[in-house]
Amino acid sequence: MHLFFSFLRTLILLGALQGLILSGLLFYSKTSRQSNRILAILIFLMSLASLNLYITDTDWFNHSQILIILWNIVPMVVVMPIGPLIYFYIRSFSDPCFVFKRENLIHFIPVIIDLVPKLTAIIYLSGLALKWFPKNDVPWGYFIDQYNVYSDIPRWLSISIYLWISRRYLLSLKKNGESLRDKSNTLPWMQQFVSIFAVFQVIWLVYLIPYVLPKYTGRLMDLVGWYPVYIPLAILIYWLGIKGWMASASQRKAENLKIRTSSIPVHLGDEMILRLKKAMTEEKLYLDPELSLSVLTKHTGIPSKSISAVLNQQMHKTFNEFINEYRVSAVKERLLASADRNLTIAGLAYECGFNSQPTFQRAFKSIQGESPSEFLRKNMVSSH
Repeated sequence: MHLFFSFLRTLILLGALQGLILSGLLFYSKTSRQSNRILAILIFLMSLASLNLYITDTDWFNHSQILIILWNIVPMVVVMPIGPLIYFYIRSFSDPCFVFKRENLIHFIPVIIDLVPKLTAIIYLSGLALKWFPKNDVPWGYFIDQYNVYSDIPRWLSISIYLWISRRYLLSLKKNGESLRDKSNTLPWMQQFVSIFAVFQVIWLVYLIPYVLPKYTGRLMDLVGWYPVYIPLAILIYWLGIKGWMASASQRKAENLKIRTSSIPVHLGDEMILRLKKAMTEEKLYLDPELSLSVLTKHTGIPSKSISAVLNQQMHKTFNEFINEYRVSAVKERLLASADRNLTIAGLAYECGFNSQPTFQRAFKSIQGESPSEFLRKNMVSSH
């Protein structure tokens, strides 16, 4: 039996290490899109939880006091964000225009549930160091152990609720015939994604019911430990990493082919333009002299080829023309502002995102039809 459990621990460790590697590849890939980064974080959290189980079962951290302290205060089982990450992955994978906004962070507030045990340990250790508490970790340890048992209930509920929300979102795509045609390559993967997590939830629930009953908790731990949940989790990590990478590559090829062979649908192009304009007017990305197509892609989540295509097809502009229009407009506004009259024209150009004087002069004359000095002189005369 000892050899069997040792074999299971090895599987969990391999799954965790593989998940950490795959999450790094997904997150830092040069062609990484927003959905890949969300999937990378999802796999990372699952892998971290698996690594935590391996560390706990092998007790290798007990050989060092520093490792014991770190293991007690560093959160490794962070489950509450997984539900929202599943939903936002579905949204970002199905919609190239989807942008994760600051207000979406509210979905991750329940992560505090995962942090309570570590915060409790930090309070206890800090109290010991400051001699506020007696050296008795029994009540603290009992609280943490009991809390860890029952905190799995909101964790399971959170993932289940977000799976239900994700399922409803996919059903809404199916009801829209045009969306279904546009997303025919992505829907099967997203349906599989939700279904495989639903299967895992069923396995977890079968284990969770006896686990939260006090008279069965210890017996269950002694008999099978967490292996009935973490072995399927290791398989899930492997499947998510490989399939997610392949699905992303397939979607990227389909998008590139679509851009090369046909025009972007008007409704999709309008939504992209709206997001691009918002990035300029509200977030003022044009002020960054290093702004490039790839930077704008990372910020908006819109593939670079889609940005170029929609600017060419619907706005009849190049990327540089689109950006420089906002920069020139900002320069004109500041040239006419009395507070900025003490700055040189070149100084204003640099503050408004231009990185060279010749580029600024060419862009200004091309857009305005006159040089910056002519524009200033004409408007100064009219103001008097």
